[in-house]
Amino acid sequence: MLVDVDEGVQLDVEVLGDEDAPAMLLLGGAGWSRDWWDDDLCARLVARGRRVIRHDPRDTGASTCWPVGAPDYTGQELVTDALAVLDAVGVARAHVVGLSAGGGTAQELALAHRERITALTLIATTAIDPVGDLPGPTPAIRAVFADEGPGPDWSDPEAAVTALVEAERPFAGPDAFDEKRIRAIAERVVARSRDLAASTTNPFLVTDGGGPTGVRELAGLPVLVVHGTADPVFPVEHGRALAAAIPGARLLELEGMGHQVPPEPTWDRFVDAALGK
Repeated sequence: MLVDVDEGVQLDVEVLGDEDAPAMLLLGGAGWSRDWWDDDLCARLVARGRRVIRHDPRDTGASTCWPVGAPDYTGQELVTDALAVLDAVGVARAHVVGLSAGGGTAQELALAHRERITALTLIATTAIDPVGDLPGPTPAIRAVFADEGPGPDWSDPEAAVTALVEAERPFAGPDAFDEKRIRAIAERVVARSRDLAASTTNPFLVTDGGGPTGVRELAGLPVLVVHGTADPVFPVEHGRALAAAIPGARLLELEGMGHQVPPEPTWDRFVDAALGK
């Protein structure tokens, strides 16, 4: 369903599970539509008694898009968008699960609106405030970020799917790239997206917006940090430092996982940990 979150701005929202079940709001990485939260993983969470809420952030999926290269919003509006999504589906408090950039949004959301948060799960992300001298991305990922070559023809569905699949490959762990699963997701992303060029450009140009920082202030909130030992963007030291910076936080390291949604072989451990088991 399309939800009005601001003047002229609509987000496409999907809700799975029993209306009375505890809510989980999923916030993905920059440029990710809700499709990147694997259907089978969401179904597993629903089967474990959760109401799963996922949406297309601005410039992704079926949500409102801006001209390529000119996103007229800040990171703070992504935070208020998350609140607007919860309001639209009648959820007062939710367990927020954030991955990569979505993990940063989740931290800001919890710091600014703690009363709306029952728990946090932070995946493949880093603290929004500095927590020491941490390693940067691997040379291979730095090369990916530096590549300014011509992009694909986003109007060609087959080329677009292939481009999305290949864009995800370098971020996965060396033995954690499920090409069949990723291709199925990419096909759905291409079919659903209003403007793939905007999705793959604008979210990376958005400024922070000056929200609250200081992750120690999350003390007392149930927090799980999930990090892969093979994350090429935020090496595992980032996850360890984030968990150490939040008093009482738990850390789940997943062997061989990269900068990605936890891969299918890890789902039992991931879901158990996220649900506090």
